[in-house]
Amino acid sequence: MTSGGRRPALLVHVCCAPDALYVLGLLREAYEITGYFYNPNIQPPSEYELRLRETMRVADILGLPILEGPRDFDRWSKATHVFRDEPEKGRRCDICYALRLFETARLAVETGKDAFATVMSLSPWKKADVLNRIGRMTGRRLGIGYLEADFKKKDGFRKSVVLSKQHGLYRQDYCGCLYSKRSERGAESRSRGDIGGGGGGGLG
Repeated sequence: MTSGGRRPALLVHVCCAPDALYVLGLLREAYEITGYFYNPNIQPPSEYELRLRETMRVADILGLPILEGPRDFDRWSKATHVFRDEPEKGRRCDICYALRLFETARLAVETGKDAFATVMSLSPWKKADVLNRIGRMTGRRLGIGYLEADFKKKDGFRKSVVLSKQHGLYRQDYCGCLYSKRSERGAESRSRGDIGGGGGGGLG
């Protein structure tokens, strides 16, 4: 609680509906939550629209506000292009984390929130230690608190899968950017010994 007795106001970056449903539901027990869908990495546009629609379904399910940020694809592309051939969890992903966390922190300051956070650490394919380090640095830079977490702990990812199935939410099969889609499908093809493989591993 804040000194005035109210729950702290938290702006939470949301990358997709399944992660949002579990994490925002968990956090609202202690915080006044606003979600923020800011994901300039998501391509193609049809995929972006689908993930946004599903995220807004979560807003309705939980009765929480979720804002959409600028689409900013050109900004993201310029920031990550030099690392386009990096494997997943490489430097391209770190830049992507940093861009999304910075924009979340900036809006949190602008709207008078007490702190900011992200749901991304729920995914087994996201590096919680890197997310938390970037979050701390960004918070210090902009003068706002960052909620450190690894939401995959305590069986969080499995619980999110169960919840999303209960509500019939779309679960994407690649992280979001076309680079990840290409690399994940290529890895699956190599593992099967064929070419032109299918989707990734049910990334949440």
